[in-house]
Amino acid sequence: MNIISYIGQKTINFFEEFGEISRLFGRTIAYVKDIGKDRSLLLKQMEHIGTGSLPLVIIVGFFTGMVSSWQAAYQFKGLISNGFIGSAVSRAIFIELGPVLTAIVIAGRVGASIAAELGTMKVTEQIDALESLGISPIRYLSTPRVIAAMVMMPILTIFANAIALIGAFAVANFFLDITGKVFFDSVQRLFHLKDVFGGIFKSIFFGTVTALIGVHVGLRTTGGAEGVGLSCIRAFVISAAMILILDYTLWTIIF
Repeated sequence: MNIISYIGQKTINFFEEFGEISRLFGRTIAYVKDIGKDRSLLLKQMEHIGTGSLPLVIIVGFFTGMVSSWQAAYQFKGLISNGFIGSAVSRAIFIELGPVLTAIVIAGRVGASIAAELGTMKVTEQIDALESLGISPIRYLSTPRVIAAMVMMPILTIFANAIALIGAFAVANFFLDITGKVFFDSVQRLFHLKDVFGGIFKSIFFGTVTALIGVHVGLRTTGGAEGVGLSCIRAFVISAAMILILDYTLWTIIF
């Protein structure tokens, strides 16, 4: 009975928090009409999320492409020609590896930092100060971050896809003796725009969810410095889980 009660309580808590996040999203979107007035805040967040994350995205993308090429060669060994590595690797990168790994990297770097920043403001009563000045915390803190993540995540995904493809070609060319013509002819042979746009479309949802969860967790932070640390962990864990859940759901709908 205790286990049933525990599961029931956790279920109730999940739906309550889901409702709170949905309500936060609605309030955040309501202030999009004022984003022109807050463009300096938006540009600052776009720089933080986009430009600031680019070096990490490049490193992750390059090594993802390299290991994908090795893995494809290992799987194909004795079955089919290595000439098909370009096709297999590129489709895996465009549909799954590029968008998902980029989103998880951003969840770790940006989602956790949003939770930490807003959590610190919450426990030091800076958010209460904003409200006392008549400034909406949602408009000032949430909307620029969510819109910036929504815009910059697809751009970062495009960079990750390109860099991963270069990494895959580097391994194929230098270690597997596959020429550039064979590799990129293979990529072109099974290339579909739907694969690329499907991955980019998914990344819009990943970016939105990551920023939204970071804001939500940050605004609910309590307990001083320890609470801020727990909020960072919680924001990343929830974001990473939601990215994988959304990935499966969106993949089923799109493909």
